[in-house]
Amino acid sequence: MNSADLVLTELEDSILTIRINRPGKKNALNTAMYGILAEALQRADHEPAIRAVLLTGCDDSFTSGNDIADFVNFPPTGPDSPVLRFMHAIIGAETPIIAAVSGAAVGVGTTLLLHCDLVYAAATATFQMPFVSLGLCPEAGSTLLLPQLVGHQRASELLLLGESFSAARAEQLGIVTAVVPPEDLLRTARSKAMQLAAQPAAAVRLTKSLLKRGNTSHLQETTRLKSAVSLNGSPLPRRGKRCRPSWSEENRTFQNLTESFHRQDISAAGCF
Repeated sequence: MNSADLVLTELEDSILTIRINRPGKKNALNTAMYGILAEALQRADHEPAIRAVLLTGCDDSFTSGNDIADFVNFPPTGPDSPVLRFMHAIIGAETPIIAAVSGAAVGVGTTLLLHCDLVYAAATATFQMPFVSLGLCPEAGSTLLLPQLVGHQRASELLLLGESFSAARAEQLGIVTAVVPPEDLLRTARSKAMQLAAQPAAAVRLTKSLLKRGNTSHLQETTRLKSAVSLNGSPLPRRGKRCRPSWSEENRTFQNLTESFHRQDISAAGCF
């Protein structure tokens, strides 16, 4: 499949729909896909005709996380890497983002939802953030945003234990706005996107900015620190121990994890 087909975009009725489209790999994200996602979010902020973004995936997978093999072969190399451009784009997005989640949302598939403004999930969707279990640091500012949303103890349970949880639990925790029948998911999410698109654009963007302003600088710093640790294997402040080894040191671990995910029917995908 051509890399351009791995993330599909469509502008209709002032709504930019971004669809993650790699079903053969459970929508595992590779470097090229991150670049397309970043460009789509940046486009939404720069084109006045776009009033809302609808982010979705396939029926059985929103995204299973990062493609481990791709990240081993093409690790992020700095702030201009596609992964970090996407992180900065979604953190700083001015256009409201509505997520429609069906199937598995693993790793970044769950943490990116913390940056969306509305999140609708199919009743059959599942969520998981197994970073610590994989020897990795949680990303996308989740260590900052999740405790604010659900409290310290629940955030610790979700991030330190890394267990899978249901759409109903995600709604209870506040990660998901509402749970709907699978057949109603896209219709519901698009209806809400159209409602937002019909609102005065300047008021919507300003309100979103005010809602997020207390976290923006902290999120950028958290992302910068996590990226420095992940990219360089550098020590965390005041600890003197690596949060994770370098990419080359973890190559064998990544391969083992890939095999493990195969057994769990998450083909060639890891998550961090």
